[in-house]
Amino acid sequence: MRLLLDECVPARLRRALPSHQVSTVVQEGWSGIKNGKLLALAAAGFDAFVTVDKNLPYQQNHSTLPIAVLVLDAVSNELPYLLPLVPALEAALANLRPGSYVLLRAEASQETPLRGA
Repeated sequence: MRLLLDECVPARLRRALPSHQVSTVVQEGWSGIKNGKLLALAAAGFDAFVTVDKNLPYQQNHSTLPIAVLVLDAVSNELPYLLPLVPALEAALANLRPGSYVLLRAEASQETPLRGA
């Protein structure tokens, strides 16, 4: 699966997802682009957008885009806090549908669908 990591997600998270093609917003040259336009750009070349921005699903209505949004909800966006979410992230990716939003919480280590899922 082709994944795009938001600017707020550590690029080193790529190493924990070896079975996927992972790029970052910075690598794509899209730094500073606002969420609406960013998701539209991402939809052209990626299957899913991974972020820690918990407000993004409520600020954007992109259920018609051919891309899914996965929100990592941890105490911090630092890598040690995100790594425990990788198994839940992998499970969510296995069942992902375009246009869906999935919230992955650190506390429960389970996926919680938001809307459009």
